[in-house]
Amino acid sequence: MQACSYKNEIDSNYYCQKLKFSCVESNKVVYFKTTKGNFEVKLFGKDNPLTVSNFLENIDNNIYENRKFYKIINFPQLKFIHSGINPENNLYIERKQNLNKKIPSIPLEVKFKEEIKPRYNYEIKNPNEIENLVNTFESGSIAMVKSGKNKSSSTEFFFVTSKIPELDGRYSIFGRIIKGLDVLKKISKEDYIKAIQISN
Repeated sequence: MQACSYKNEIDSNYYCQKLKFSCVESNKVVYFKTTKGNFEVKLFGKDNPLTVSNFLENIDNNIYENRKFYKIINFPQLKFIHSGINPENNLYIERKQNLNKKIPSIPLEVKFKEEIKPRYNYEIKNPNEIENLVNTFESGSIAMVKSGKNKSSSTEFFFVTSKIPELDGRYSIFGRIIKGLDVLKKISKEDYIKAIQISN
């Protein structure tokens, strides 16, 4: 049963082929090693295969090694922690050459409970639709930074330390911390990612 009248004619395999990487359609666990300690993140490959595949390729290409948490936004009950490569930064050019990619973004990817495939390039604004989202912002959620209304950055991501329903449906939420949330909460702008490792 399809929600609303959205026609989902393009699937994750189309985008994976277009962006030249293998589509991972299973959940994965990755280990973040940081200067504050380590934490584990479950990636939602079943629900967000394109975003997870892109992130895993970035890990394989070591673009997050020794990468700073370049922006920390503190609110009384919530913290946003950003990392990755900003396309405006010269380092992005280096990645483009390495991966032979010509675009700094990937389609926004969200998944509905009653739909088999994720939706692409589709920002959710209707409160009734938000109720049907598979993934919403919880404590320890990881999402890609936006690079346009319906696009995600291919390299920049952020964590949140608690629920933030105001942002649900507007970002590709593709994983959540399953161990070490206390480490994430301690991270400051001086900290950096030493490495991210994919679990076998």
